[in-house]
Amino acid sequence: MPDLVVRGDKEDIAIEDGKIAEIGLQLPGAAEEIDARGLHVFPGLIDVHLHFNEPGRTEWEGAASGSRALAAGGGTLFFDMPLNSTPCTVDAAAFDRKLAALTESSITDFALWGGLIPGNVSEMAELADRGVVGFKAFLCDSGLPEFPRADDQTLFDGLREAARLGLPVAVHAESQELTQRVVPQDRGSIQAFLASRPIIAELEAIQRATLLAREAGAKLHIVHVSSGRGVALAAEARAHGADVSIETCPHYLFFTEDDLDRLGAVAKCAPPLRGAREQDALWMQLLNGNIDIVASDHSPSPPDMKFGEFAQAWGGIAGVQSTLAVLLDRGHHCRQLSLDRIASLIAAEPARRFRIPAKGEIAVGMDADLTLVDVFRSATLRPEHLMQRHPMNNPYLGSAFRGCVERTIRRGESIFLSGKITARSGGKFVRPAR
Repeated sequence: MPDLVVRGDKEDIAIEDGKIAEIGLQLPGAAEEIDARGLHVFPGLIDVHLHFNEPGRTEWEGAASGSRALAAGGGTLFFDMPLNSTPCTVDAAAFDRKLAALTESSITDFALWGGLIPGNVSEMAELADRGVVGFKAFLCDSGLPEFPRADDQTLFDGLREAARLGLPVAVHAESQELTQRVVPQDRGSIQAFLASRPIIAELEAIQRATLLAREAGAKLHIVHVSSGRGVALAAEARAHGADVSIETCPHYLFFTEDDLDRLGAVAKCAPPLRGAREQDALWMQLLNGNIDIVASDHSPSPPDMKFGEFAQAWGGIAGVQSTLAVLLDRGHHCRQLSLDRIASLIAAEPARRFRIPAKGEIAVGMDADLTLVDVFRSATLRPEHLMQRHPMNNPYLGSAFRGCVERTIRRGESIFLSGKITARSGGKFVRPAR
């Protein structure tokens, strides 16, 4: 007898020892049953890009609160970026510290990115042995002096080493040379900030990174592409032989630069929000299949880091709980994005691209990671719904979404149910298949 059966409208899912044991009609009973009729069953969301800042900056977030917010948004697995933790994950010792911290605090499963910075290419092999999913590099100032940007030589050397190791390199694609400092008299100006990070800075960096990756024979992952033109340029490089995957974020699909005027620094990010026309082009690229993954780039900070001069405010959006909500509301209900395509963007393609075993699909033998969603129920996001550390630092507050997560199941255990965290056990470290 299985441990659990999830009863659905079209088929049932039997779960045993945390794995999907059988899928079919009217399966026999189990020790526990969940009635999912009337709900859509997604594979658990995999967020490949977020910053829980653990260890060292847990007052910004931490995996305890962050993983609970992820679970509330339908997530069962996250990939933590090498910054903004202290120390940054650029060598084996820092990896070991982060692994210990996340093992202690996370309720969802997790994987780790390594960093690529000047001087640490020789550390990449040991990070690969530890089990990183890939290596993250900034092509512009990261905002942290301990994580300097990768110059072209560092990037090319890192790409060649990553190719040897069989792992991808993820790049924050904004050109350092084409971003501009905001002059002191304009530091309170949102328009000055937008002008300081133009789309051409993104386009030039994408073009350069794809060229170097193709020459190095490496896998490239371009994170948080903010513009339709950026996606088109990366897709063109892919058509010419570059092994590149393309990620965007829910905030680029939901907000425009007009919302930045309304919301202020809580919606500040890099690359910045774009205009409505560019957002429409981004949606078209998503609907046309050129975007592979949607990830939150959850980059929280304490409230006091969002105050004061706009230019000095922390540039990161806290939205780990809203990725699926945006895709369901703006994508499925407004733009005819299919539920199957949403499942690919948040689960199947993340698992495939980063070679995560037994994740990303609802199939026999896979981990029983499921998200049960009422795709028709609407709700307005309020502070009491949010499980992140600083709920008021969230630009989605007050937004109404059609599509609500009712239950999140991680390896057969319900970790979120009807607005409450129900996890009895912790998450596990996940490493890519060799």
